[in-house]
Amino acid sequence: MTTNPRSKKRLLVIDDDTDICALLARLLTSKGYEVATAGRGSTAMELLTMQPFDLVLCDHRLPDTDSMQLLGKIKQLDPSIAFIVITGYSDVRIAVELIRRGAFDYVVKPLFPDEIVLRVEEALALKNGSPGNTTPAPMAGKNAYVSGTGPHAVLIAEHIALVAPTSMSVLITGETGTGKEYVARAIHSGSTRAKMPFVAVDCGALPQDLAGSELFGHVKGAFTGSIADKKGSFELAQGGTLFLDEVGNLSYENQVRLLRVLQEHTIKRIGGEKEIAVDARIIAATHENLEKAVEQGRFREDLFHRIHEFTITLLPLRKRPQDIPLFAEHFRSLAEHQLNKTVTGFDAPAMERMVRHTWPGNLRELNNVVKRAVLLTKGPTIGLENLPTPIISGSAAMETALGTTVEPGSEGLRQASDLAEKRAIIEALERSRFNKTKAAEALNIDRKTLYNKLKVLGIDL
Repeated sequence: MTTNPRSKKRLLVIDDDTDICALLARLLTSKGYEVATAGRGSTAMELLTMQPFDLVLCDHRLPDTDSMQLLGKIKQLDPSIAFIVITGYSDVRIAVELIRRGAFDYVVKPLFPDEIVLRVEEALALKNGSPGNTTPAPMAGKNAYVSGTGPHAVLIAEHIALVAPTSMSVLITGETGTGKEYVARAIHSGSTRAKMPFVAVDCGALPQDLAGSELFGHVKGAFTGSIADKKGSFELAQGGTLFLDEVGNLSYENQVRLLRVLQEHTIKRIGGEKEIAVDARIIAATHENLEKAVEQGRFREDLFHRIHEFTITLLPLRKRPQDIPLFAEHFRSLAEHQLNKTVTGFDAPAMERMVRHTWPGNLRELNNVVKRAVLLTKGPTIGLENLPTPIISGSAAMETALGTTVEPGSEGLRQASDLAEKRAIIEALERSRFNKTKAAEALNIDRKTLYNKLKVLGIDL
């Protein structure tokens, strides 16, 4: 789908709550955007096929679908549409998965007008009509990379300094949101290619039928809609660095093409015959275990060995709590500048709760929480009242990885039982994508019993 130049950006708000649709439409229209609304996924897809949109703001749960399915359909229709998901805090893990699949970002309920406008402005500023780009990532900015002070952070900094000046390909592994692109940019900045382009391609956000064109380019007439020659990411990264995020998502055909480029240092645009010499250093990243993918036949072994001449593994925040204060201060400083507010730091109770939180969304979640806190803070420091409720309460679901201390005695045993039951229910809900009927079946209880337990255990969904 192609878009014609328009004076106003066109946004689509998708939510089955008509009041929220009306409020967001009024807010965003007042900021100069054209806004359409839809209460169902099917209605949204009809609108998207009838007219071009620049950005979709979508509630995670809809009557006929969810944001995960809708994102896939929208990216297949037009990969250039920016996608922001609206979630409850219990859905942060799902929001992180959506970002891995190509969503720009997420906002957490309750919604605040300034936060919505800020996220929309950020998404539209970075939107350039292509999943691959040479612009900073959403969390990036001047001096955006910060290493931390713990043993793991020191090791990562040493590895970056060691491998950056070389020409070795690097594979960066770690959960979504652990800062893989930050590390890739730090390697590029420390290399002899630092003054040349850094091109980032999110392979997880690329529809399979467009991935070849995005990476290798195409010639006019190569396929329907190819109205002009297009340079691919390899050509755009000429002399610099090509960062392939979620490289495990590439189809077998594109894995073969990528391997050939790495061996021959030449490409052929899709539909073309001319060999084009390319010189780009490859840094790849993945959240999955590529060795298992090789064993299962989903990823080529020869390509795996080509892209991991050197490996850097990033730990999730829950395994490096000593670094959380430094990262939080870093994001506070960025948000303070971006929002034009004076917020000097965090009070002790707020920082203590942040250190205890397990951060399933890792750095991205921390960045979002800090940015929202800066936005909400009326005084000079961020307090507990400015943090999301699950962080303030230190709920078991958020503290699983750190463990929970239970006092001995009957009350302790009852608490331990409740915590175990709560974890089991949350895990079942997550596995079923919060389909309560399926979760109840998995737990071998009926739906009514599940609802009662959700209420008694204080699980807010």
